[in-house]
Amino acid sequence: MGAKTSKLSKDDLTSLKQSTYFDRREIQQWHKGFLRDCPQGHLTRDDFVKIYKQFFPFGSPDDFANHLFSVFDKDDNGFIDFKEFITVLSTTSRGTLEEKLVWAFQLYDLNHDGYITYDEMLTVVSSVYKMMGSMVKLNDDEATPQLRVDKIFSLMDKDQDGYITLDEFREGSRVDPSIISALNLYEGLV
Repeated sequence: MGAKTSKLSKDDLTSLKQSTYFDRREIQQWHKGFLRDCPQGHLTRDDFVKIYKQFFPFGSPDDFANHLFSVFDKDDNGFIDFKEFITVLSTTSRGTLEEKLVWAFQLYDLNHDGYITYDEMLTVVSSVYKMMGSMVKLNDDEATPQLRVDKIFSLMDKDQDGYITLDEFREGSRVDPSIISALNLYEGLV
């Protein structure tokens, strides 16, 4: 699933249809567009960052795009292939709330140890603030990345051990409407 002129095999189509929320026709359309935009059959980290720079010209999306790339690149080979792309797109656009929460947790769990530390959360939240630049006016209690992370940790880290588990993340996300609305950002668009 990667050659420049490749069509999806019948097996690839069946597999993607079973593992995503897209039907056969949608998968084929996304694949055609993916190959048009990524003629090599994959997206490099640098290309991914360039795309984010187009969407966020008034901020600095480099750090966030790099964090996001790592969540897309499941096999950690330095490329996003079509299967990785369509799987994330399916989860973020049509997945259940539970699937979106697990996906978002993976974004913050930078070292993939099953916990989100304060520093990991601060790294990702800081990258979001840098990406947004001055495009968004924030409440005083979220004016800096540190204040936002303090707020999140006070809400989610129930046992105050300095780590947020997936269960704590799930529970805290259900309580904080801003997290749920961010997770539902792409719903209905794809």
